[in-house]
Amino acid sequence: MKPTMQPELFVYSFPVRVYFENTDAGGVVYHSEYLKFLERARTEWLRHLGFDHQALARNHRVVFVVTSAHVDFAKPARLDETVAVSVRLESLGKVRCVFVQEIRRDDEVLVAAKVTVACVTGENFKPVEIPDPLRKKMEASL
Repeated sequence: MKPTMQPELFVYSFPVRVYFENTDAGGVVYHSEYLKFLERARTEWLRHLGFDHQALARNHRVVFVVTSAHVDFAKPARLDETVAVSVRLESLGKVRCVFVQEIRRDDEVLVAAKVTVACVTGENFKPVEIPDPLRKKMEASL
């Protein structure tokens, strides 16, 4: 499974395989691992837009931090399954943006999440506007 972008829906989807390290003794994904899957997909979405965290820190002196995450766990993922983790930008402010994300196994929604992320300076973590080149790419995905 490869990452996909569906322009008509403005949804990015990233495949994640469930490894032993992600599961409990019963082979079920441990709840905190889903947050890692969501983060990984947002990071790959950013790369898809042509940016990465290290370059943003180096060139623009900014980093992104999660300020809020609401996660609904509907069904479990299991060892060795491949799930699709989607990313859709719901809203974009000067400093904050809100993502709607899902983790799916085929057509089944396993996890639904709404994650708010803020742009801050790398030095003192004070809020700062999202760099204009990135903002333009993000606006195009709304």
